[in-house]
Amino acid sequence: MMPAILIIDGDLATRRVLRTSLGTEGYRTWEASSAREGLFAFAARAPQAVLLGLSLPDGPGLEVLASIRDASDVPVLIMSAGGAGSDQVKALDSGANDYILKPFREAELLARLRAVLRVAARRQRRHEVLTVGPLRLESRDGKAFLREKEVDLTPTEFRLLEVLARDAGRVVTHKRLLAAVWGAEYVADVQYLRVFIRRLRCKLESDPETPELLLTAPRLGYRLRGFE
Repeated sequence: MMPAILIIDGDLATRRVLRTSLGTEGYRTWEASSAREGLFAFAARAPQAVLLGLSLPDGPGLEVLASIRDASDVPVLIMSAGGAGSDQVKALDSGANDYILKPFREAELLARLRAVLRVAARRQRRHEVLTVGPLRLESRDGKAFLREKEVDLTPTEFRLLEVLARDAGRVVTHKRLLAAVWGAEYVADVQYLRVFIRRLRCKLESDPETPELLLTAPRLGYRLRGFE
């Protein structure tokens, strides 16, 4: 599902343009025309990103930004009609993720929005804890536990297991695994992948020759066993 975006801006025309362009791209949107409405919507809706205008009828946008930052690290992209560099510096120092001047090109705003969403997604993954049956992966620290006992994995082994864990129960192709862990230039090195799968099985399986967790999909890829 596409992220939900909260638009807080006192200008109706700006909100209409954003509603249309974001909707065309598949984003869900909510709108607020004032600081009060915006903070209420933020608390009630929990959006994945905020597009925030600095000029609001009942208070400065920077105060809204401060309130959002007190509660969340959700991406906030500031939209401002003012060209003063000091306004941009204040916004960024106050916790904004990016800043764009009005009037803006819709394509540029969408690109900036995608960028801040990507950064937020990577940050979330770094702090994520994945649990698949007896396995627990702590992405922030790069640690893996099997039945609550830590498994000594290299960073590459951890990354490979993490990719499989995100799609537990489903086959992940050789090509996708190689691209995700080593890069696009390695997508043909299936033997390289087999070596690392073998290493993981030696560390995770009771009997590496008869694996119960890391399963092979012949000629396709590998699958981490899913658990109900």
